[in-house]
Amino acid sequence: MDKRIGILAAELYFPKQLVDQQLLEKTNGCPGKYTKGLGQVSMAICDIAEDINSLALTVTHNLIQRIGLDLKKVGFLEVGTESLIDKSKSTKSVLMQLFEESGNYDVAGIDVKSACYGSTAALFNAINWLESTSCDGRLALVVAADIAVYATKSTQPTGGAGAVALLLGPNAPLLPDPGSSTE
Repeated sequence: MDKRIGILAAELYFPKQLVDQQLLEKTNGCPGKYTKGLGQVSMAICDIAEDINSLALTVTHNLIQRIGLDLKKVGFLEVGTESLIDKSKSTKSVLMQLFEESGNYDVAGIDVKSACYGSTAALFNAINWLESTSCDGRLALVVAADIAVYATKSTQPTGGAGAVALLLGPNAPLLPDPGSSTE
């Protein structure tokens, strides 16, 4: 197998609702802390109709449509998140709805819930699968999505919402650093 396993395609999604960071600075009484100190202009937040599953579905659907991905070519799907809405059903299970039309139900993977490291772990799990004897020549898909809401003034600007979908496989133009596999 080709050792150039990496990212073949990527898609980003941010909710359209934004919090102006200058307004948040004014509200929290700390002018310049978020805009100058952190370099932020705005923070994406979900509207009432969005949740972790809709973010993950949207970014994954957008990637599939943009590159014309044949879902029969995907053998691994893993989600990295720390946001849950249904404690009995994984976001990966929800994303499998996208695979129904292709008839591909043989897709390995799980949700990795481990704070900020969950998405990184999902990425490394996908690379490990692609390099393993478990891989049957199909591609891997990693979806990282989170909705972070913090109550305290000091942590509010580090919150927000967004998602990324990464398609991984051989002959990739973007390769991971082989020495990086821990938080």
